[in-house]
Amino acid sequence: MWTLWPSFLAAGLCEVIVFASVDPIDVHSLAGSTELSRTAVYTIAFFVFWAIAASSSALTLLLSHGASAKARAANPR
Repeated sequence: MWTLWPSFLAAGLCEVIVFASVDPIDVHSLAGSTELSRTAVYTIAFFVFWAIAASSSALTLLLSHGASAKARAANPR
């Protein structure tokens, strides 16, 4: 949950920012000749944004655990 909840919020924010300036029909025309509704474009984009944000959060969590382990090893109590 440390990665999924913040990435969910970030994906929602990205969705709002992107689709406030881009029409889903414009994105649809870039994708080719597939017939997707606006709702489908919104949904696919949200999951793509969520995956990107979750990857970033997971990498941050992974790197922070490695750094804290090195700090504990260097400074035993």
